[in-house]
Formats: sequence, C-alpha cells, structure tokens
Amino acid sequence: MSTSEIATVLAWHDALNSQDIDTLLQLSSDDIEVGGPKGASQGLAALREWATNAGITLVPGKMYVHHGVVVVEQTATWAAEPDKSATLASAFRVVADQVTSTFRHPDLATALAATDLSENDLVSDN
Repeated sequence: MSTSEIATVLAWHDALNSQDIDTLLQLSSDDIEVGGPKGASQGLAALREWATNAGITLVPGKMYVHHGVVVVEQTATWAAEPDKSATLASAFRVVADQVTSTFRHPDLATALAATDLSENDLVSDN
C-alpha cells in the first residue's frame, strides 16, 4: 500500500470538488486518460473541459489500492440535480504522484472487477 497514491487521489477529489482546476491539472499527467459513461478522452485539455463542465461532486468512501491502482467508491451529485445522488466508483492509476488515468464505473463491484482488485485491497472505509 502506498499512502502517496491514496493522498494523490484524495487531493484530486478535493481539487475537483472545489473546482480548483489548476491543482487538478497539477495532480494529473499530461496524457491523462479520462473515461466514463459518455466515453473516454485524453490529455489535460480534455480533463479541464470535463472538470469545468460536468458539474459533478465526488465524495470518496471506501478505498482500495494495489500497485498504483486505486479504486474509490464515491457518492456523486451533479449541479443540475443537486437533490439527487448516486453511489458509483472510479478506478485511478497513479504514477509518481500523478493521476495517469481515471475511469468511472457504475458501481464498486464493476470497478474492482475491471482492475482485478478485491476486498483484500481495502485500505479505507470512510
């Protein structure tokens, strides 16, 4: 387990949720891959566009980590529907304290299956 990887992912969430786009970009690699239900894109410009326009807040819950892969169960809310929330999960790859990829999954089980992580990799149950 690497506390550095966890700290990077938590800082990434903080930057996204506070709309601190500059910090979000600093925490991400130049060629970051961003994927979700509407497809995938790559690069800091794509991350900036998504973070600026998605209107999403992701509150981290359970966290799993193994060899640079971090899966986070999240409570998501959207600015367009502030009274509605959903539980989903995202998988992050962290290299040298930068997020190199993040893919949103519909639920924790799907994210764990996609990354080959399991309950044995649980590090935090916020």
